Amino acid sequence: LGIMPIVQPESLKEPLFIQALEELQPDIIVVVAFRIVPRSVYTLARLGAFNVHASLLPKYRGAAPINWAIINGEKETGVTSFLLADAVDTGAILAQRRVPIADAMTAGELHDVLMPVAADLAVETCSMLISGNAYPLPQDDSLATPAPKIFRETCRIDWSKPTYVVRNHIHGVSPHPGAWTILPDGKLLKVIRCRIHQSCEQGLRAGEYCITDYAWLAGCSDGVLELVEIHLEGKRRMLSHEYIRGVRGARSGQFRSVAM
Repeated sequence: LGIMPIVQPESLKEPLFIQALEELQPDIIVVVAFRIVPRSVYTLARLGAFNVHASLLPKYRGAAPINWAIINGEKETGVTSFLLADAVDTGAILAQRRVPIADAMTAGELHDVLMPVAADLAVETCSMLISGNAYPLPQDDSLATPAPKIFRETCRIDWSKPTYVVRNHIHGVSPHPGAWTILPDGKLLKVIRCRIHQSCEQGLRAGEYCITDYAWLAGCSDGVLELVEIHLEGKRRMLSHEYIRGVRGARSGQFRSVAM
């Protein structure tokens, strides 16, 4: 086997980097988890340059397709290999693999499920290009949906929404960067995992919470969520029952609507 050179440019537009690629005379360029590749780079591949994207394009074009699939309550997603084009995630589709999304799955769990599927699809796509059996299919732009980058404010929990919406939001940014809310004492609470609580005698309103001897419950517009795994500011990430064992007596309160 030959030696594989490694080049780490600060910018893909650097002339020396492009020259290095030209000297390699690549048959195929494979791009994974890189947002923008300039035309001067992706046109160097003799057989084609393609990206492997974690959605069923044209749905969820953008930086966070896994997160938004969970946030929006999708039941199915997948991975897509497509030829690079000037506009991000718009190139002709080479191949796709569909993957079901299990109920209450987090973005981190879905990422781990998609990883081996994406790796296999990349190898399969290379084989298609080499054998001449690739038949690119243009994307239907009218079906495109966005998957923009996740920011801190994106992760703020809105307790006024229904339980399924709040749960999907929490799981869609779990474990990183993590959905957050603010406790009455001003401390930040991240909720890593939750589940819909089927019955609750406390009658919690949206934004109210109650810590009982067995669970941390939080009210939404139409019901109650149980906070299963949390990360309280100044403490390690833990299951809520671990936290409950460390505090004395039941507690209740109202989450703050904004961070201070």
